[in-house]
Amino acid sequence: MTKKFIKYVLQSVAAMVGLSVYILADTFFISIYSGADGLAVLNLILPVYGVIYGIGSMIGIGSATKYGIKKASGEDTDCYFLQSVQWSILASIPFLLTGIFIPEKFLLLFGADNRLTELGTGYLRIILMAAPLFMTNYTFTAFARNDNAPSTAMAGSISGSLFNIVFDYLFMFRLNLGFPGAALATALSPVVTMAVCSTHYLGKKNGIVFQWKRPSIRHVFSCCQLGVSAFVGEMSSAVTTVIFNTLILGIAGNIGVAAYGIIANISVVAMSIFNGVAQGVQPLISESYGSENQKQVNNLLRKGLLVCLMTELLIISCIWGMTDLLVRIFNSTNDALLYEYAFIGLRYYFLGFLFAGVNILLVAYFSATDNARIAFIGSIMRGAVAIVICAVVLSKLFLLKGIWLSFLAAELITFMVIVITAVTQTGKNKHKN
Repeated sequence: MTKKFIKYVLQSVAAMVGLSVYILADTFFISIYSGADGLAVLNLILPVYGVIYGIGSMIGIGSATKYGIKKASGEDTDCYFLQSVQWSILASIPFLLTGIFIPEKFLLLFGADNRLTELGTGYLRIILMAAPLFMTNYTFTAFARNDNAPSTAMAGSISGSLFNIVFDYLFMFRLNLGFPGAALATALSPVVTMAVCSTHYLGKKNGIVFQWKRPSIRHVFSCCQLGVSAFVGEMSSAVTTVIFNTLILGIAGNIGVAAYGIIANISVVAMSIFNGVAQGVQPLISESYGSENQKQVNNLLRKGLLVCLMTELLIISCIWGMTDLLVRIFNSTNDALLYEYAFIGLRYYFLGFLFAGVNILLVAYFSATDNARIAFIGSIMRGAVAIVICAVVLSKLFLLKGIWLSFLAAELITFMVIVITAVTQTGKNKHKN
């Protein structure tokens, strides 16, 4: 099981990092193309990605998790894949219609002025119209991992990211499509990922049955309960970004938002590592839980926590050791104020990863063991409640520094709540028995 654990975690981390690298590529190319204004627009649009990815992951990962548990216990799972695809497409329709008719309203809602709205409307229109691809992509990768094909899911994610990076450059600069060119490359990358994953589904080792059934609300609700941790994990970045953007605009204006754009996009890569660990361990925990092997479940949890703790320390050390280099890479115009904000922000903000990785793994663990209540509480705390309260309170006390430190405060509170809730529930269960 140790070799299988290492294989699943490494391949899942590689897949998630590969998926997030294209966001950094977007940030880099856009910073060259339009400087601080481009970074500000991209950061205002970032919450849209969070909402789309959040819904897609809740349906796709939740369905795949349920599939893994039911399959291990010998129950019928024939309709799970196509149900997940159907609901992903249905859930994407509001985004598709918004992209066609009123993308500029989203930018204005998120605080963009007229200049930033004009710059970002074309980009956002393409991203919203590609929502069906982004959402369905989660189903293809999650089911591949739960069908003993994590290497295929990894290859698909990395292939999609490489496509995005290369075509970012080609569309933006060689074909002179500018900002919308970056969006077009991003929109097409899930097609590449799903095409690679399809090699498993069409191959001899595929264990998934594609049985058609009319979309069932009861079925998708049951699956989404186990996908809520993935949903809130993705949504947390969206909620955090919206709150931070609103507070930062009032304190430091567009330059402050641009600085947060650098921080947020680098943090996406760090967050993807922990999401990769969680998603790599999840199929193994679900399988062990479904076969009632509690000893193996506990062993997998211990290994996952150890990996997260070591990775947290490594990431923080790297950020503090390379802060100057990271800021300069994305500050193509050498803006002194942008450098100052981003330098301090990176160091303070990334202290939150002392607890973030462990929290992500704990939430995934409770979801994989069919304990939706604790998973939901942990997810909603770190994704909305704690981060909003901490950001608002600390920004009043310490202005911009308080906003950077609010991520650390929120993750610490979330960790305490998860532990207390889990201990309390365990005590109640023992009392009942």
